[in-house]
Amino acid sequence: MTITEEIHDRTHVLLLAGRLDSATSETLATRIDALVADGKAQLLMDCSGLLYVSSAGLRVLLTGAKKTKAAGGSLSCCALQPMVRQVFELSGFGSFLPVYADRAAALQALA
Repeated sequence: MTITEEIHDRTHVLLLAGRLDSATSETLATRIDALVADGKAQLLMDCSGLLYVSSAGLRVLLTGAKKTKAAGGSLSCCALQPMVRQVFELSGFGSFLPVYADRAAALQALA
């Protein structure tokens, strides 16, 4: 998995590409922790390039959502690919984690 970062106003966007699984989830967890520690608690995961997410990846997103909320921010996702969207729906993640159709809609909602 690769992570590319962009900043839009007060929202820190992480573009995820590849697979978010047990082999790569620690990389994302470490990056989320560093951003929150640096006061950047408004995070948007752009999943347009994310092809797969495992339970380990979901755990990182859940933990990240809790940490950003505790720091006064939030963690949101956008542009889910069909397979990733299905995993989110089956696991119930869409009920507590904001998910937007695309990055433009997410950034507008988070502004």
